Amino acid sequence: MTWIIAPEPVDSPVAAALWREYYTEVSDRWYLLHEGRRTDPAELEREIVAERGTELAPPTGRLLVARYDGEPAGSAGVRLLDASTAELKRVFLRPGARGRGGGPLLVGAAEEAARALGAGRMILDTRSDLVEARALYARLGYREGARHNDDPYAEHWFSKDLAGADVTAGDGPGGAHLS
Repeated sequence: MTWIIAPEPVDSPVAAALWREYYTEVSDRWYLLHEGRRTDPAELEREIVAERGTELAPPTGRLLVARYDGEPAGSAGVRLLDASTAELKRVFLRPGARGRGGGPLLVGAAEEAARALGAGRMILDTRSDLVEARALYARLGYREGARHNDDPYAEHWFSKDLAGADVTAGDGPGGAHLS
């Protein structure tokens, strides 16, 4: 089985489908934990339409799609916040693709894309209930630190120095072909 990670237009059907799955999962997890219910379908549609991901488009961003054995399996986005800092966004693997090594490859490709955009540091935020994400970031060398944004859902803030960091995936800026 092979992983292929490559840039994808933010407005592609593949990107839209992965965004919908990502947002549905993280929203449902939050509502189930805090209110004992899934996301209201009307709210879900409003948020999916409102957050198109344009900040992840070139020239200051990249959306990456991971394909496993040729099928779209996940995504990650990178956007420049300033000349030296990038933010990691929307890291997601479809449930059927989890546990196959794609998470580290996807984050590694996002780090490479951030370096290609000129960033020397990557930051991200996540929630307490996303324990799998927090464990992945810690395993990949991200350090938890002080709050760096005012996102009302963020509970943990991480950063990583990208200068001299190991490249997990190759084949050019933001792309990888891995077996």
